[in-house]
Amino acid sequence: MSGARITVVGIGADGWDGLGESARAAILGAEEVIGSERQLAMLPAAAPRARPLPSPLGPLLDELSARSRGNVCVLASGDPMLHGIGATLARRVGPERLQVIGHPSAFSLACARLGWPAAEVELVSTVAVDPARVARLLQPGRRLIVFATGADGAARVAGVVRDRGFGASRFIVLEQLGGERERVLEETATSWGEREADPLHAIAIECAADPGATALPLTPGLPDEAYAHDGQLTKRHVRALTIAALAPLPGELLWDVGAGTGSISIEWLRVEPRARALAIEQDPERAQRIAANATALGVPELAVLRGVAPDALAGLDTPDAVFIGGGVTTGDTLERCWEALAYGGRIVANAVTLEGEARIVEARWRFGGELLRIELAHAAPIGGFTGWRAQMPVVQWTARK
Repeated sequence: MSGARITVVGIGADGWDGLGESARAAILGAEEVIGSERQLAMLPAAAPRARPLPSPLGPLLDELSARSRGNVCVLASGDPMLHGIGATLARRVGPERLQVIGHPSAFSLACARLGWPAAEVELVSTVAVDPARVARLLQPGRRLIVFATGADGAARVAGVVRDRGFGASRFIVLEQLGGERERVLEETATSWGEREADPLHAIAIECAADPGATALPLTPGLPDEAYAHDGQLTKRHVRALTIAALAPLPGELLWDVGAGTGSISIEWLRVEPRARALAIEQDPERAQRIAANATALGVPELAVLRGVAPDALAGLDTPDAVFIGGGVTTGDTLERCWEALAYGGRIVANAVTLEGEARIVEARWRFGGELLRIELAHAAPIGGFTGWRAQMPVVQWTARK
C-alpha cells in the first residue's frame, strides 16, 4: 500500500460514549482527526490535533490523495459508507488505503424507532441536492427515509411532498437519533408547514395521496399531462416503447438529442436513478421547460445543454445510449451520434415524416439494427358513436454498436 493510511470512523449523536474500542483507538492513535465542528466537539481532550472539515471538500480530497505517509482519521456521520464521506474517499483514494469503522446509520435507527422493515423502505438523500428528488418516489403505500440538512430541511421536503399532491402523507421528523436529545415529531406533510427542525434530523414519510391527486408510477409511459409542453412531446405509448428499446442500466449515460420536452431523458432517470442523462435542446424556452419538468417529476439531476446538434455534441462524455427525437434529418447528426456511441451502446431514432423515415431506413442499411413501425389508434367520439382515430405512425430504428 502506498500513501497515507486513512481511517474513517462513524460517529452518531451519542458521541464518544457510543463508540466501540476500535473506533476510540483509531481516533486516539491518529496523527490528525478531521471532522465537522459538531463531531470534533464530542471528542475528549486527549484526542489528537483536530481539523475542521472544509467546504468544499475538493481540496481536502486532493491533499489526502497526494499524502505519501501518515495516519489520518476522518469522522463521518453515522454509517460512513451510506451517503457518507467514506464512500467519497473510497472512490477517490481507493479502498486499499481505507479502514472503515461503521456506526448505526440514521436510516437504520429511524427504521428501528418506527418498526419499519428496512428492506421495505426507500432511502433518499437531499443533502446538498435539490429535495425535489423525493418526488420520484411519491406513490401511495411507499415508505421513505429522507436525509436532510439544515434547520429548514424538513420544511423543504414537506413542501415538495405537499406540492406533488401528497400532503396527507404521514410525516415524521426524527431529531438527534441515538443521542440524549433524541426527539420524534409526527405530523402530516401539510401540517408540518414551514417549521424548523434540529439541524441533525432525518424524515420518515409514509406516502398517502390527497383526494384527486394523480400518483405517477416508475414504469415508463407517464401520462402526457404529466409534462408541460408545446406539442414537442414523444407521446405516452411510443415513449414506453422507446425507453424499453434504450434499456437503461446503472451508471450509463444517455444523450437525448433534440429533447423537446425532455420526456425520454426524464423517464430514463425515473426508471434507473443511478443512470445519467443529458438533454440537448436548441430552443431556450424548451430547455427551461425540460429543467422544470425534470424537477417536477423528481429527477432534478438531469443535465440540460442548450445547443444545436451536431455541433453541440463535440467534447461531450461518451454516451452508452442515444435517442434522436428531433433533428434526425439535420446534417450528419445521426452519423455523429453513431460515431460517439460507446461500443455495445444502443441508439434509438424515431421519425414521423417521410424525410425522417428515409434517413433512418438508410441508417439501418449502413449500421444494421431493426426497424419498427408503430401505429396506434384511440377510441374517440364520432357524432353520437365511437370510432378509432389514428395517431400518426412512428418509424423507430434501434441498433446496438
